[in-house]
Parts: sequence; C-alpha cells; structure tokens
Amino acid sequence: MKNLFAFLFSVTFFACMAQKQPGYWQQEISYQMNVDVNVEDYTYTGTSKVVYTNNSPETLDRVFFHLYFNAFQPGSDMDHRLQSIADPDSRMVDENKFSRIAQLSDDEKGFLQVSNMTQNGGVALEIEEEETILVVNLNDPLKPGEQTVLEFDFQGQVPLQIRRSGRNSKEGVALSMSQWYPKMVEYDFEGWHAYPYIAREFHGVWGDFDVTLHIDKSYTVAASGYLQNPDEIGHGYSEVGPKIKRKQQKLSWHFIAPNVHDFMWAADPDYVHDQLITEDGITLHFFYKNKEELTENWKALQPKTADAMKYFNTHIGLYPYKQYSVIQGGDGGMEYAMGTLITGERSFSSLIGVMVHELAHSWFQHVLATNEGKHAWMDEGFTSYISSWCMNEIMDRKNEQPYLSSYRGYYSLVKSGNEQPLTTHSDRYNFNYTYSIGAYSKGSVFLSQLGYLIGEESLAQTLKNYYSDFKFTHPTPTDIIRTAEKISGMHLGWYLQDWTQTTNTIDYAVEEVSNSNQNTVVTLKRIGLMPMPLDVVVTLKNGDQLNYYIPLTEMRGEKKSDQVTILKDWSWAKPSYSFTLEGLEIDKIEIDPTGRMADIDKENNVYQAP
Repeated sequence: MKNLFAFLFSVTFFACMAQKQPGYWQQEISYQMNVDVNVEDYTYTGTSKVVYTNNSPETLDRVFFHLYFNAFQPGSDMDHRLQSIADPDSRMVDENKFSRIAQLSDDEKGFLQVSNMTQNGGVALEIEEEETILVVNLNDPLKPGEQTVLEFDFQGQVPLQIRRSGRNSKEGVALSMSQWYPKMVEYDFEGWHAYPYIAREFHGVWGDFDVTLHIDKSYTVAASGYLQNPDEIGHGYSEVGPKIKRKQQKLSWHFIAPNVHDFMWAADPDYVHDQLITEDGITLHFFYKNKEELTENWKALQPKTADAMKYFNTHIGLYPYKQYSVIQGGDGGMEYAMGTLITGERSFSSLIGVMVHELAHSWFQHVLATNEGKHAWMDEGFTSYISSWCMNEIMDRKNEQPYLSSYRGYYSLVKSGNEQPLTTHSDRYNFNYTYSIGAYSKGSVFLSQLGYLIGEESLAQTLKNYYSDFKFTHPTPTDIIRTAEKISGMHLGWYLQDWTQTTNTIDYAVEEVSNSNQNTVVTLKRIGLMPMPLDVVVTLKNGDQLNYYIPLTEMRGEKKSDQVTILKDWSWAKPSYSFTLEGLEIDKIEIDPTGRMADIDKENNVYQAP
C-alpha cells in the first residue's frame, strides 16, 4: 500500500510540474510518526522519521520546523499580538477582552519540544528552539536533487481550546489536534517561510504521512488519511468490530495520507460516526457528539455534504481523494487535508454554510496550495466565491447574485479608511476585520469582477483550467490571472495589480448628458484611480433597452457578448469619455446595472431624464 501511494504521488507530482512555468520546483517530504497519547493529562510523546527531498537549485545547510503549540503560552508572540491588536478575536479573549493565553496555567498551556534529532543515522544535530520555530543546523548540507533523513523524538502538551487546536472545547470535544506535530517549514522560490505563529494562515510541503496514534480504547479517532486497520479498531469504521483483548487499554490507529501538505486528527469518547458514499464513490465520514439535540441537524447535513461535493466536482474539478471527514471540534470552522473541524451546535443553515465553506477549501488550499501567509485572498476569497454559488444551489435559494454580501463587505472596508493591500502579509494587518474582509470579501469580489471583465463562461472555464493545471502545486496570483488571459485572450495584469497590490478604488459617473441636433452626447467620468471596462445600458422612453460596451485599452481585447454595441476603447490616462446616441428618446442611462463592477459610489452611475 505504501509503495502504491508513493507511486501515485510521483506520477501526480511530475504531471503537475509539466503545467507550471519552466524552472518551477517544489520540495517533497514524507513523515512517519508513532505517537502515544495520554488522555488523563493531555500530553503526548512521539517519534518522527522525516525524509526530505531538495528539488531546489540551492544547497541547504539549515532547515526549519514549525512548533505551533508553543504559541499557547503566556508571553508568546501570539499572546502579545492578541493583547496589542485593537480588535482581538473574541474566541481568544475573555469577557473583559483580556488574553486567554495569558491566563493559562502550566498544566493548561501548550508546548511542543523536539529532542535527539539525527541526520542520516549519524550524530545528533544542533537544534535551537525559537518559540514556534525550530532551527536545525544540518551536519551534511543537502545538495540539489538529494534527500536527507531526519529522525527525532518529540513531546507535547495540548492546550485548552483557544484557537483551532486544543482540548475540551466549549462543545465538549476532548481533542482537536491540528498543528500538533513538528512540521517542516516550506522552502520555495522565495526562500524559507518560517513565520512565527500568531493564529493566522499556513504554508506546507507536499508529501506523504504515515501516522500511528496510540490512545485510550474508549476514544474514537477521526483523521486525515485512510485508516489502515479498521477491523482492529472498530468504532464505526468496520462492521467486523475491534479484534482486541479486553485487558488492552489502548488502541493503535494507523493512518496513511498520500500527497497532502498537512495532517489533522480529533478524538472523543462520545463521537458518533456515520458514513455516506457519494455517487462518485467518495466516502464521507461524519463525527459528532452523541447529544440528542445535535442528531437531527447532523443527519440532515450528510446528504447536503454529498450535494456540495458534487457541485465542486462539477464546477472546479474532481476531488482527488477517496474520503473526506466532517468533524465536530475546534472553535469555528477550519480546513485541513481530507477533512475539517467545525463547531457543531449550530442552526441547520449555519451548519451547512460552514461545511460548504470548509469543503470548498479542499480545492482552494488543499489541492491548490497557495501560500496563505502571503496570498490569503486566493484561498479564502476563492472559497467564499464558490461557496456562495454552491449554497445557492444546494439550498435552492434561487438568488441570481449570491455573492453580493462580499461586495457589501468590501464597500464597508473602503468606507472605514483602514483598508490595506491584499499583498499585505496575513500577520501584518492593523485590524483583524481588515484582514478578514480583505481576504474573504475582496478576494471573492476578485473572481466575481473577473467574470464581469471576461464573461461568465470564460470565468467558469478559467476556474476549471486553473485547477487542472496547478493542482498539487503552490500557485501564485500570476497563475490565476495568466490562466484567465489564456482563456479570454485579454491582457489582465493591470487588474491583478490594481485590485491586489493597491487600495485604488473604482468609481465611474455619468457626468453629463446633452442634446444636439436630435442626438444625445453622453459624457462619462472616471473618478477612482482603478480603471475598468464599462457596461452601459440605455433605456428608451418606450421601454426598450440598448446595451453598450466600452473596452479598456489596456485589455487589448473585448468581452464576448451578444446584442451589445462595442464602442471605441477608453484609455486609463483619460479621465473622461464621450459617445453619441443618434436619434433616440432616452429615459435612463446606467453604468453596470448588474452591480458586478465594485463601483464604490453607485449613486452617480445613473442618469434619469427629466
């Protein structure tokens, strides 16, 4: 089985490399972990064997690991950031807005420590713990094209549930284990990404995980990957049931997760475990607390999850794994490889909404693995966009514009005066809401507005090609915009630059409408710094509507559309633009009546004849 997974990974890896630009490379890794969990004091010990392949053109004399649990200690970077930011995450502070991390006692805090690390079976390595980052000085520099084997012991303590990971959540879930193991820091064409952890986003190395967890036999475990010994474990995985001796106090859960960049698990003695197999043969697992008040919603959630999986398979591309797990745990909703942790005590609509959003992340982040630290808008925004359409369909809402909440979020951010460019690192935003609205709402509008630019059919094909060409890699903003350019035949670099690298806004106005010799001269004005092509609809006195399209010169092309009169290009440098309507009795002139262009002042978009 392990050799098969390795073969599949190599085939997928090299197939994907062919889709990227010449010179693209990415690192490879495999983890083999054996972990013993103590559910009495929430500590764990483990051994790890990491095989790391250097596909870069550089020789590496150091490598780095994330030690995320060290953030959950009084005085940590996360604690200080929580106390200094103006709008701290409400989950991480008490009723007085005081940091919950600062209040953790020694037996409540988290930690993760590494010891006895060797390279290639040799002498011990020199390592240095810098809070959430472990610095490893290699004895044998790792040359391009070579691999090295790092073996070490690790021990950790699971913190109280504060953010994403932890024990004893408000809903009573015992263990939500994400960011729990020493995880190799990603090294790519931009170098090492050894970000200190302050509860933001992630970036990981593609590879294979072989994980064995030894835990009290009363606990049911949900995890990334495929369970290798269901007949031995039982707990809802196998009809055969556990083949164990009654005196045995722990069960060993063995999981293999091929071609992923993270591994998550959760465990609780009161989990109910349901399964559903989709039309495409994907096994959906559901783990939730055995509470009467949860059962109805969690049972109804299951066919909706299958519906959502089908929607994303159709509109993005096929889900590449054979299973997905929806697990009650964590502190909200957070996506991981082959599964998600979500809080479960919600209304039915909210439960479906969080499931759909986190499931969509299986495409936009766990297959298209962008660097979330630098480009959070690509995973959160794209996920928000496709989730709004998915919810519209599977909940039968019949909303022609399900994405409008993203526009409202963006407009509120502009109005606040606190917007920062989307190129801001996720850790460097002045406010949490500035990050959230930027990544989720403005990132979503990026795609909606791209549909306005190139047409909805071209946008739909862009998403499919983007997924097909860049799955199992680390795509960048250039990759999505170049995909759209190839589909549409337009130049779109200006759009990527203005929308993500600046806080320039869009604001167009109908400045003047004048009559001359039975002709009407329409003058439009660009007020905002960001240029756009314009859809203009002219309504006549008899109720007929005429559609006009003004291309932007920088696009070097036009959107394909029927029954539209294409006018001459408008160059960005010219603040005003005029065109003539001959012999028409005009009632109204409106710029972009669909509202897909994120114009911040729509009141000046309309001329109404007296």
